[in-house]
Amino acid sequence: MEMPILTLYTRTRCPLCEQAEKVIAQLKEEMDFSYVANEIDQSDEWTEKYGLMIPVIEINQMLVQYGQIDYFTIKEALEAN
Repeated sequence: MEMPILTLYTRTRCPLCEQAEKVIAQLKEEMDFSYVANEIDQSDEWTEKYGLMIPVIEINQMLVQYGQIDYFTIKEALEAN
């Protein structure tokens, strides 16, 4: 079974993004998954797609949660992958 890939779409000076990073760090201590953080301001496509939604978390390229990120939703999604 392949390790899930969790992708965070974020931007600087974003308090919700900082909270999402704390949730991810906590999960990283408990579970194995790959983690990629993408700064949406580096890509017009990402800015257009996620500009009003950040932070956005995808697992294996499937949208899992955005805005207010919570530990249990992300954990369940990782366990399902």
